[in-house]
Amino acid sequence: MRRVGLIFAVLGVLAAGAAETRPYHAPRNAYGQPDLGGVWNTDFVLPLEASPEAPKLVLSEAEARAYARKVSESIAGYASLKIDGEVADIAAHDAVVGLGVVRGERRSRQVVEPADGMMPMTPAARGQVRYIENLLRTRAEPPIGADGPEQRPDWERCLVGQGQPPIAVTNDINPREILQTRDAVVILTEYGPDLRIIPLTDKHGPPSQTSLLGDSIAHWDGDTLVVETIRLPARDTVRPLPTFLVPPTATVEERYTRISDKELLYQFTVRDPSVYTAPWLAEYSLYRTPHPILEFACHEGNYSLPDILAGARARDRERAAAKAPAAAK
Repeated sequence: MRRVGLIFAVLGVLAAGAAETRPYHAPRNAYGQPDLGGVWNTDFVLPLEASPEAPKLVLSEAEARAYARKVSESIAGYASLKIDGEVADIAAHDAVVGLGVVRGERRSRQVVEPADGMMPMTPAARGQVRYIENLLRTRAEPPIGADGPEQRPDWERCLVGQGQPPIAVTNDINPREILQTRDAVVILTEYGPDLRIIPLTDKHGPPSQTSLLGDSIAHWDGDTLVVETIRLPARDTVRPLPTFLVPPTATVEERYTRISDKELLYQFTVRDPSVYTAPWLAEYSLYRTPHPILEFACHEGNYSLPDILAGARARDRERAAAKAPAAAK
């Protein structure tokens, strides 16, 4: 009897172990597709690349708390952000929430390939990124033209938000809602708001059909939704905070994989030999939230852009007045 009991105990342990290692299979929707529907959120801070303070990809909880504080303090120290007194509160929130978690691991960065956690940039591209980062850190007003609204960045004009692919983690909460039909996937990003209607097809549209969100098509690779985007706008090549480059010649691949009932893995690859010496892969996880997408007010009262241009005209008058006495002499 003891021997029979021992056999059943061993079988029970083996069954439990098999259950723990059994791969997760996402539930299916009415079309037989993996069900990615719902609202998924990022409520954490996660740098894009590795840093000397955190060269490892996976950190312990103590290491993650300390590094999250450093990252939040660094973000709040940007001259372009310090002009807003609420940034300190946002940074403090990030430090409390902590770094992103992927498959139960606290991560130090988004880039996972190459293994060193650095985007494989050409020397010229790396120099450009460093220059932009230095401007953001040291100048409250980066040198962007203000002769007219067309010179201002698309994100500042509220033409795009943070839904432009690829969607890197920022220090903001940025929920994403996914809807699925038989022939398309719809992705709505709250920060913007940006709405992408992505057909399930293998053929891109004609070049004449341009969009600030690029030309995206999708297909299923097993349980993974693969989205390929080309022809992103040239004027949005520079993506700030975190800073990286996505030229109009780039191909962006996004992969959405539901790896548990509450976790959606998001991976992206950028290919463009003019900027990167090899493709690179970044990833993070979004987590299901019961809260709905809310209306996003990009500019309160829509007066920010006129104020920017009015400020530029006032500065022009000040410079002209300063030159006038010198010319009179």
